[in-house]
Amino acid sequence: MAASVAALAEDAIPLYPLYAVMFADPDVVGAGLSPASISVLFIIWSACSFLFEIPTGLLADRVSRRPLLVVGPLVTGAGFALWTWWPSFGAFAAGFVLWSAGSALRSGTTQALLYDTLAARGHAVRYAALAGRLRAFGACGVLVGTVSAVPLAAWGGYQAAGAASVAACVVCAVASWALPEERAPVGDVDDLARGDGDGADRETDAEHGVAWTVSVTAIRMLCTDRALGGLFLLVIALTWVSALDEYLPLLADEMWHGGRWGWPPSIGVPVAMIVVAVGDIVGGWAAQRTRIERLTARGTAPWLLLGAAALAVGSWWAHPAGIVLVAGAFAIFGWAFVMAEAMMQRRVRSEVRATTSSVVGVGEEVIAVVAFGAWALGSGWWPPSVLFAVAAVPYAVLGVLLGVGVGATTARASARYPKSTA
Repeated sequence: MAASVAALAEDAIPLYPLYAVMFADPDVVGAGLSPASISVLFIIWSACSFLFEIPTGLLADRVSRRPLLVVGPLVTGAGFALWTWWPSFGAFAAGFVLWSAGSALRSGTTQALLYDTLAARGHAVRYAALAGRLRAFGACGVLVGTVSAVPLAAWGGYQAAGAASVAACVVCAVASWALPEERAPVGDVDDLARGDGDGADRETDAEHGVAWTVSVTAIRMLCTDRALGGLFLLVIALTWVSALDEYLPLLADEMWHGGRWGWPPSIGVPVAMIVVAVGDIVGGWAAQRTRIERLTARGTAPWLLLGAAALAVGSWWAHPAGIVLVAGAFAIFGWAFVMAEAMMQRRVRSEVRATTSSVVGVGEEVIAVVAFGAWALGSGWWPPSVLFAVAAVPYAVLGVLLGVGVGATTARASARYPKSTA
């Protein structure tokens, strides 16, 4: 229950659909930023997220993970407080730094704590179902934040939405403190680093370069275990369309352009975003119901092809009804991501679990930068409907590659390599 509440609160941020508008609003003292200035803020956000990922993962593999999950949302909430009550370009930039730091503290750490606690209790096979449930609750949080943004802003302006966002971060921190934490049996890295195996002298560990040992071991695992490396690449690749969800309002606006379908964009766009959020919830629910022990990476191939077709047709159609197909595609891709991430966790050793997940986070940031660059380049020629249709192509290619068994991510290939001791 605590994990579900934390996932819901973490994403129930009313400022999320409003912050770009707030940055550009000339009526907000200290705001009124130009598009170029806002782009600089986004670059700062991405750069800090990239820089913080691996260090926070290493930290999560060396200390208790639950306190990091508590501190993370509080750091993020401090950034939202800066935006809300002291708006300026410097405050916006500092807020993005704090947001990226807070997110990095939870990125990888959450998965590592949950998987290891389940593994320590002999229930590691339940991780995929739990991850699916948390993804569904996270999507519900996005829905709650988006729906509440309009009445909050109408009642108390950006300050009301900002205060509610800070409150959501506090709720996330409190719920995270209630999470149980147990460690699965450690492997060679911790034994070598600690010497006597009791983990009592962490300062001595640091002096002997434990962080370096952990990071090298994580990278070595990804390079030598072909099945793990294949799943690692699959998880990163599946984040492609989620990097483009920042542009979904533009697609929805095109679908309802000028109110030609009966609804003005001011109503049609929020409705479209709600439909896509429901798709994310359905994807999480499907992941919760899937038997991970019966699934291989190749088994996701037909679904990826179906999702690619739904995304391409739904967006190219540029009709309000097409948003249902787009939502279906997001549901499929969200389900596939949870499944691939769960399969990867089953092969990662406990002592480098958070670090490995943070390396995945770095890969996701790279994919996001590529996606943003591709959108910026293509937007000069094509409307959002075409760009989203083109965005379906990588998923179609990935589905074909998995279907024909390229890489060592099939059940037969995975059997050639030992599984994690966790």
